[in-house]
Amino acid sequence: MSVQRDEEVVARQGPSVYRLAFAQLRSQADAEDVFQEVFLRFVEKGPEFESPEHEKAWFLRVTLNCCRNVWRAPWRKRDVPLDESLPFETRDQWDLHRELSKLPKKYRAVLHLFYWEDMPAGEIARVTGSTPGAVRKQLERARRMMKELIEEEGLEHV
Repeated sequence: MSVQRDEEVVARQGPSVYRLAFAQLRSQADAEDVFQEVFLRFVEKGPEFESPEHEKAWFLRVTLNCCRNVWRAPWRKRDVPLDESLPFETRDQWDLHRELSKLPKKYRAVLHLFYWEDMPAGEIARVTGSTPGAVRKQLERARRMMKELIEEEGLEHV
């Protein structure tokens, strides 16, 4: 495996990996750790991909698995609230992120993959190890939950 190829893959998949890790873990430090772990696994395993979609699915699946490992860690029992000093461009983006972080992990994951990674339900199912029907149901529930949270907080402008 060449260093140039590795750098190209990191440039191509890095933003998606980091965004998903951050959305799942709500911590910049944890997201950076997962990012490094995912690309370390890539370099060690050297997988060959059939298509760009297969490559993206592999990275997102490994990212979700690494996030689950972080959540299972014993030190994770002490969860600290997200620091408001994170660099969001607008207050609305911060408010939306804060409301998203209130959702259960499985709903955050499908919303993130659907809206930020632009993945269809079938692809999300492959990445999460679920069925397309279950993903559609999770999206429906997550949207309903987000709507309720936004209305409760009076954030209809978000």
